[in-house]
Amino acid sequence: MAPVEAGFDPARLAAAVAFAEAHDSPWPRSLFYPDGSYVGNREWNESGPWTEIVGSVRERGGPAGLVLKAGRIVAEWGDTNRADMTFSIAKSYLCVLAGLAVQDGLIADLDEPVAKSVAGPFFEGDHNAQITWRHLLQQSSEWRGEIFGKSDQVDHNRQIGPGADNSRKGQRREMHKPGSFYEYNDVRVNLLGYCLLQRFRRPLPEVLRERIMAPIGASTDWDWQGYETSFVEIDGQRIQSVPGGGHWGGGLFIGARDHARFGLLMARGGDWGGRSLIALDWIAQMVSPSPTLANYGYLWWLNRGPSPKPGVPESAFWALGAGTNVILVDPKTDLVAVLRWIDGASFDGFLTKLYEALG
Repeated sequence: MAPVEAGFDPARLAAAVAFAEAHDSPWPRSLFYPDGSYVGNREWNESGPWTEIVGSVRERGGPAGLVLKAGRIVAEWGDTNRADMTFSIAKSYLCVLAGLAVQDGLIADLDEPVAKSVAGPFFEGDHNAQITWRHLLQQSSEWRGEIFGKSDQVDHNRQIGPGADNSRKGQRREMHKPGSFYEYNDVRVNLLGYCLLQRFRRPLPEVLRERIMAPIGASTDWDWQGYETSFVEIDGQRIQSVPGGGHWGGGLFIGARDHARFGLLMARGGDWGGRSLIALDWIAQMVSPSPTLANYGYLWWLNRGPSPKPGVPESAFWALGAGTNVILVDPKTDLVAVLRWIDGASFDGFLTKLYEALG
């Protein structure tokens, strides 16, 4: 669709695209610095016994992205088919899988303790036994333990976003009652992935492909990989549990065009061509502010809270991965934008230019 037909100022939209192209992520293309350190370890000031990379790492591409209006492409740049690592955008895909588990009756009640439907040692003890599915989805579980060789402590005191201070990251802190304290913790999200695997009892990438990605016409190039340490046995089969990011390698490897289709499905309330793939009610729940963080829903970021993005509707939400990688969904203006590998400090600048172009 021509930008002017979609209500964009063509020159201003071109300027937004040029801005994205000119502000590449500062991360090395190999995702390893010259001294051999992985970008994740450097980004989050990570040291100690849990820094080992246990999943695949692939060289990244350059800046790429798309802008969709009313479901039609109005701008596209870079290699949008390249299946790159996508880091924590994978969390938002896990959220959709959780919604499918609820639809299928595999999760009876989000406020039910996970221990009631997931057997094993991970929810033993008075503290962990209180953790519910909702706590895991809102990152307020305060789960204590180790899974796949990574301890929850690795992300204690972790901060993300502009001005993040991770000088105390990894230092053990006092635990709070489950559901009362927000902390961005990749180990606990990996636990959610494991729990969903236990409920579906089949590989999560297989469920995602069958229920979501194939129906929306996604490519077959994407892949979701776990760790060399994350294989489990279920009903006599050896299955790899997948993580909610690329913190220690692995995760979701996918192209910008496939992300755009996924984002469009969210913008359409879970409907694709008249067929409901994910319940509208689930999407409403996933973008409702969490009690412990007003700009966070179920593993999706919201334009709410004390510091919303200026000029962006309050109803907008996005999946966000380190690097910086973004799927922006704005139902109010029927807009979807995907960004691959933009400098994180330039994300707000791109949004300003994009919405100025829309007028």
